[in-house]
Amino acid sequence: MTDITTALVNKPVEEAIQYLLEQYPGAVAFSTSFGQEDQVISDIIWRNHLPVRVFTLDTGRLFQETYDVMDLTMARYKQPVEVYYPDTTAVEKLVTTKGPNSFYESVENRKECCGIRKIVPLNRALEGVKVWITGLRAEQSENRQGMETLEWDEHRHLYKYNPLIHWGYDEVLAYLEQHKVPYNKLHDKGFISIGCAPCTRAIEPGENPRAGRWWWEQSQKECGLHG
Repeated sequence: MTDITTALVNKPVEEAIQYLLEQYPGAVAFSTSFGQEDQVISDIIWRNHLPVRVFTLDTGRLFQETYDVMDLTMARYKQPVEVYYPDTTAVEKLVTTKGPNSFYESVENRKECCGIRKIVPLNRALEGVKVWITGLRAEQSENRQGMETLEWDEHRHLYKYNPLIHWGYDEVLAYLEQHKVPYNKLHDKGFISIGCAPCTRAIEPGENPRAGRWWWEQSQKECGLHG
């Protein structure tokens, strides 16, 4: 266990983020997709006036409801959210050569689309970042169950801080209710994990939270942002 990991043990989220900011001033960033978990973290950051860079990825294929909650969030907290878009030339080439829905045809095509619309913009957003805060929870998928609160991302050479990794879904909902945090109304319609509109469906009772993502394929339900 590293010294930084030891220092975070049993600290409330806001205190842990403050500690990370002291260790890496100006180099702590939070990526939000405006899902329920991310809304919890955004509220913690802004409620406690923590100087964390907050950014989001706009793939160009998001639900209108996602834009709605983005607008509500920015109006509520009066704080900036940096928006990163995919490279226009890369998107134009992809759609021109393979059409607008190539991701349905194969896992390789889907990962190519995710790479252009999400991975490349993310890597740009994380340039110079030493600590990347995420809204990951262990319950969300099988390959997230082994994740730790603080991990070293060897590929990007930064720490990934997952403050809600051990939170249950009920804890997330309770926090949102307690603090009256804006949330995506699609969550009320069975959309637990929300990504791009063509690649997300509502889940049935008892289904894994990630079952609604890329439902037409048998994969790890990941796009590459987190492995």
